[in-house]
Order: sequence, then structure tokens, then C-alpha cells
Amino acid sequence: MPNLITTLGPKGANELGMILPHEHVFADLRTSDQPGYAQADASQVTEQISPEILRAKKAGITAMVECSTVGVGRRIDILKAVSEAAHFPIVAPTGIYREPWVPAWAHEASEDELFIWMVDELDGEIENSGVQAGFIKISAGDNGLSTCEAKILAAASRAAAAADAAIGSHTLRGWVVREELAIVEEGGFTPERFIWIHANLEPDFDLHLEMARRGAWIEYDGIGGVQSDESFIQHIQGLLDAGLENRLLLSQDRIGYDPVQPDGGSPQPYTYLPERFLPRLRQAGVDEKTIRKLTVENPFKAFAR
Repeated sequence: MPNLITTLGPKGANELGMILPHEHVFADLRTSDQPGYAQADASQVTEQISPEILRAKKAGITAMVECSTVGVGRRIDILKAVSEAAHFPIVAPTGIYREPWVPAWAHEASEDELFIWMVDELDGEIENSGVQAGFIKISAGDNGLSTCEAKILAAASRAAAAADAAIGSHTLRGWVVREELAIVEEGGFTPERFIWIHANLEPDFDLHLEMARRGAWIEYDGIGGVQSDESFIQHIQGLLDAGLENRLLLSQDRIGYDPVQPDGGSPQPYTYLPERFLPRLRQAGVDEKTIRKLTVENPFKAFAR
């Protein structure tokens, strides 16, 4: 039986409801050579973020996917502490972000070495934490894949195939997703387990349709941010009209604790989707069966192993 692999262990579909497929409990968007990079006390983060997690639970959210991978401040100790304090399952990532956030050791590593590292975290644990990685998070440059990014993706494709895991890629341009899917397929992986993160930032909607028809997941994850709800609803309806409701994911891309800000800044609530956006989606004529598919069934299917 497929399970979501979380900080609280495997979770079956019967244990879960709404799942947020792209959020951040802790993220540091600076490069690792900056003073204080990814530094914070786990207990302080837990105290600050737990109320927002509890609010999310009250709003019907039962799990979330943490997308802060290596390069953007992955702190598995913090993720585990927050999860256990709030009794809330979180899917933790393996993988590496794009340039210039790729650490020196990843530049130096071979594709085989990166493959082994990812499989070890997917099938074993992350940094002796007792937490198993649930998926692979990578990224691509806005102007195409660098040589190192292509190496990381090739290793990720092999690791994901070996561990039956999803790959989520921060990619802002649809034509770059074409490049990624070519590498994915060459590595023996399938587009059906590839998630195009931040697809909402690609202005050419035809590329959304193209990648969804190839089998990739289209993730609209800036809901409640800069883009208007109306623009998201228009894109969602476009995919639904094309019969592609089985390839769509919805999330918010909130950051809970940002170590760049004094005392981590003000946590961004994780509840805009259920409290504000879904009522508007219903008003636009999207029925409950479809909303359940987009918020419960699809994210489980995308990430379950």
C-alpha cells in the first residue's frame, strides 16, 4: 500500500485529508557563505511556528510538504522538532537547490555519488535524524540547466526510480521543463512522478497544458501571494476544461521562520488556501469532488511511495 513518508513515519491515505504540497517551516534563501546561514535554535523556531501549524490543523490541513532542501537552509532537526511538538506530519526532502546555492561538495561529487546519497536519505534517514526523506527537491536555472544542475537531475532521476519517489523541481520557465523531462526519461524515470514547482510563474499557459499532457504534475503554489486569486482560478479552470484535473496541485509557498529576519520574522499563515481561496473556487463553480481531488487525492498520489 502506498504511504506518505513523513517526519512522523508512514501515513496512509485513510489517515490524511488536505495536504499542502509546497510550504516551508524554515528557509534561508542566502548562499551558505553568508554569516549566520541557516542558524537558529530549534526550540525557538518550534515555539514560533507551532501556533501556525495548529491553526492549519484546525483549518483541515493534515500534512504538508517541506521544500527547503540542501542549499536553502535544510534543517531536519528543526523540522522534526516542530513536527513532533505539533503532532503534525511533514514530508522532508533530499536533493539540492540550483546555482549559486549548490554547495561545493555537490559540485565535486560524481553523478553516482549523488545518486547514492539521495537513495541513502530516501531509504534510510537524513543526517542521523531518524527521519526518512519523502521526496527529492531540486531546481533549474531560469535560463536552462547548468552542467552541475543537469548532473544533479540525472542522479535524482535514478534515485527516484530506485526508491519510488517523486521529484519536485523549482523551475520558472516551461521550456526548461522540457529539458528536464528529457533528462528524466533518459534516466529511466517517468514524467508522472515529476512535479513542476512554480508553474504559475510561467505566463504561457500552453506550456502548462503541454507538460500536463506529457504526464507531469502542474503545481500552482503561490496562492495568496502576489498573483491574484482570479488568475489562479482562470488557470485552474483551464486545466479542468482540458480534462487535466488529475495533474494539478495547489499550495501557498509560505515561509514560517526566516533566519535572515530578526527573531525569524513574522510567520506566514498556512491557511489562506482553505480559508480564503477554496471558497472562491467553489463560487467559481468548481464542485466538492474536484476540490477534494485537488487538495486531498492529488497531493497524496503525487508524493506517496
